[in-house]
Amino acid sequence: MRNLFRFLKSKSFLIQLGLALVVLVILIFVMLRWLNGTTNHGEFVEVPDFAKMSVMDMRKSVEEAGLRYEVLDSANYNPDYPRFSIIEQNPEAGNKVKENRKIYFTVNPSGYKKVTVPKIIQVTQRNATSMLRAVGLDVQRVTYINELGKDMVYTIKYKGKMIKPGDKLPKTSKVELVCGNGNITSRAQIKSDSE
Repeated sequence: MRNLFRFLKSKSFLIQLGLALVVLVILIFVMLRWLNGTTNHGEFVEVPDFAKMSVMDMRKSVEEAGLRYEVLDSANYNPDYPRFSIIEQNPEAGNKVKENRKIYFTVNPSGYKKVTVPKIIQVTQRNATSMLRAVGLDVQRVTYINELGKDMVYTIKYKGKMIKPGDKLPKTSKVELVCGNGNITSRAQIKSDSE
């Protein structure tokens, strides 16, 4: 035990301890300088506003800003933005981020997704309108033909052409319902009236 205390008080131990502390301080200093250089400590890039930019223009701007990007799918078409343009970004414009940070983009699709026309033949106009709205279609107008079922849907038209249940239309499309007016003026009835 005395030898240990004598060694701890010796000049050689104190020199070795001093050298170890100097090496430790130098290592910490070098490590901090290296971390500052590699992590760009204190250096930030302001995220540009990419809203309504085309994907090609966005790629150019991202590279110029020293950032990376990832494009996410978009489920809903937004008519306020051009087709294939940026509708959302994360982080948002104006945020300060480190260089080489990844920005996530949501792109506006080319148009509304298609929806299936429901089975509305032989359904009342009121119910048919509700069923169409439920899938994202609108009734632009209702026309009437001479058929016995008053306000009963007999045919559906889109842009003047007949369509049938099961056909696909872009969401928010406007259709025309052809309904019965409650009158039947068939040839058989005209013939019986004339007799």
